Amino acid sequence: MKYRNLSNTTEKLSAVGLGCMGMSFAYGPTDDTESIATLHKALDLGINFWDTADMYANGLNEELISKVLVPNRDKIFIATKFGFRFKDNIAGPSNASGTYFDGSPAWIKIAIENSLKRLKIDTIDLYYAHRVDPNVPIEETVGAMAELVKEGKVRYLGLSEASASSLRKAYAVHPIAALQSEYSLLTRDVEGEILETVRSLNVSLVPYSPLARGLVTNTLDVNSLADTDFRKTLPRYSGENLANNQSLAAAFAAIAAEKNATPAQLALAWVLAQGDDIIPIPGTKKRKYLEENAKAVDVELSQIDLEEIQKLIKKYPNTGARYTEGALKLVNN
Repeated sequence: MKYRNLSNTTEKLSAVGLGCMGMSFAYGPTDDTESIATLHKALDLGINFWDTADMYANGLNEELISKVLVPNRDKIFIATKFGFRFKDNIAGPSNASGTYFDGSPAWIKIAIENSLKRLKIDTIDLYYAHRVDPNVPIEETVGAMAELVKEGKVRYLGLSEASASSLRKAYAVHPIAALQSEYSLLTRDVEGEILETVRSLNVSLVPYSPLARGLVTNTLDVNSLADTDFRKTLPRYSGENLANNQSLAAAFAAIAAEKNATPAQLALAWVLAQGDDIIPIPGTKKRKYLEENAKAVDVELSQIDLEEIQKLIKKYPNTGARYTEGALKLVNN
């Protein structure tokens, strides 16, 4: 594994991290035994940057991770997130009815204690606001998060899906180590002002869904997705958008074959090639995919390769929105 620095710190994080959401939530049936084996395999591969959130299966994902995290605490840089809450305490996806966001200082004090208890640790390495609460000034949210650093409960602060303006306001209150946002071949929203702001502040960009939730791997059979798989609710997985994306994935797979790489490895290599300050966290709940993703750090792309990929993306522009209309209201705030 290769490593990259978190922001301007001395923390060495695996260039390819591990998103743990799917182990417990959102992507169909779960298998705790295989998930635990995948976490142990991550350690074997040198993948030390693990990402979860309190909303993933209403805390069950944090509890699952704790089984491997606790006995290997010194080997893992753990990140978790707060803010999404469920009506009647019934878990659902972030765009589900009854799910709401709470970035208030009062909730942060409760959320941190809950996460620490479920993870069974004393300090969280990187603590994110899962979104920017439109009803709470970001300065208040980050001010409360900064108190957690003073108390020793959190080491570094992060934001997720924040706008350039919110990031600047937040950083004025307390240094922000990472901005987590969706970024992939199909999702380029951060390019421009957000990425420029990230770099001007020396903040690491942590892309989630760098494989476009499996679309660019050319292995996804949408018809076989479980009814509980939330991708079935997303515009990219139906109609003309799906046809466009399947054609794009097939053409992308041909480029990957020329590089002796899988489409997943090429897609991750593309994200990694966008800058040394970028640390993607592809999610998986299976060892075989984890091993495949880890090898992406060895795929080198020339400028000609990057230009060829860009031409392909322009050829298939009708990728569709990454979230439903309701969920999109909570991004880039």
